[in-house]
Amino acid sequence: GAGGPGAGGMPPHDPWAMPSGPPGPEPGGRKRRGGLLAGVLVAALVAGGIGGGIGFWAADRSDGGATTINSSGDPEKLNRSPKSVAGIASKALPSVVTIRSSGGGEEGTGTGFVFDKEGHLLTNNHVVANGARGGKLTATFSDGKKYDAQVVGKAQGYDIAVLKLSGLGGRKLDPLPIADSNNVAVGDATIAIGAPFGLSGTVTTGIVSAKNRPVASSDGQGSKASYMSALQTDASINPGNSGGPLLNAQGAVIGVNSAIQPGGGGGGMEGGQSGSVGLGFAIPSNQAKRVAKQLIKTGRPVYPVIGATVQLGGNGKGATISDTGEGGADPVTPGGPADKAGLEPGDVITKLDDTLIDSGPTLIGTIWTHQPGEQVKLTYERNGKEKTVELTLGSRKGDD
Repeated sequence: GAGGPGAGGMPPHDPWAMPSGPPGPEPGGRKRRGGLLAGVLVAALVAGGIGGGIGFWAADRSDGGATTINSSGDPEKLNRSPKSVAGIASKALPSVVTIRSSGGGEEGTGTGFVFDKEGHLLTNNHVVANGARGGKLTATFSDGKKYDAQVVGKAQGYDIAVLKLSGLGGRKLDPLPIADSNNVAVGDATIAIGAPFGLSGTVTTGIVSAKNRPVASSDGQGSKASYMSALQTDASINPGNSGGPLLNAQGAVIGVNSAIQPGGGGGGMEGGQSGSVGLGFAIPSNQAKRVAKQLIKTGRPVYPVIGATVQLGGNGKGATISDTGEGGADPVTPGGPADKAGLEPGDVITKLDDTLIDSGPTLIGTIWTHQPGEQVKLTYERNGKEKTVELTLGSRKGDD
């Protein structure tokens, strides 16, 4: 699979070359306070309001003066390397769209990208939430051409949605290549493309700052939270970047930009109140691709489950199985995966395979990186004793 560049594999002049050195620390251990709940980052989703904030200022600012910039040469004749930031951006931009949604008296803007040649776009669920409720969705390409779009399927928990363009005529679509996100390493170069504050076609760069970062987020409208085992990047991501691609140094998608931790540690971003402080989070491409294919096939998401209700709060020491289930149901589903593995209410799950579990949301996000039917190892504590069991993941269809 396509991963980030190795330090020794890039030409000296290439700005993507990374200095050699030990990899960054894996996430885990004690997390710092401030915007964190039981080790889980509660992040702000990054869909934005149309025409607001910086987008309006940049488009309409006028101070009565004029500035002329003389180019030193024809950019088309500079022969930039396809491996350079400019080369990657030039190739990817025609496959990235700015999505505008309207419905319920609200308007929003986000980003998406071409998933296949049949006209499907991949984006975030929270970008299209208004348009999916009987509103209107449009997608505008870098050449300025705008097309209507309809929701094929959406997954609130995964925060993934697939759209289908209409009225394309003879337009040829060029899907972005999708890399194996399991091959991503901390320190790999990244490039994000989107429409921050309505500024379509914005390109920013950075690195992969961390992997498997537990992130919980909501759309600020009281809906169920989405959970990610996210890629963290310091590439600048702002309201309007939601749903856009996070690319590697080969120009392949490694993630879908979805959330940030804004300045001050607060969540609930609305129309540009806060911006990037270098803490951006993307849904790994393997998960996004799997969910998108499922939505195209059936229109409904499928979630892997262990068949047990876990507490969403806690003290950061693990995911505790609740004493009561949702809606009065059993906390451990009779005959379900957890029940068959011998788990009981009060058990504290501390590890899934090799991933440390410090909270309920971390467990949910980690489970959702797998598929129903996969076998995983759960380590849990009961009465001060640690046990490890094998468990085959079950499934739940839909968001209801």
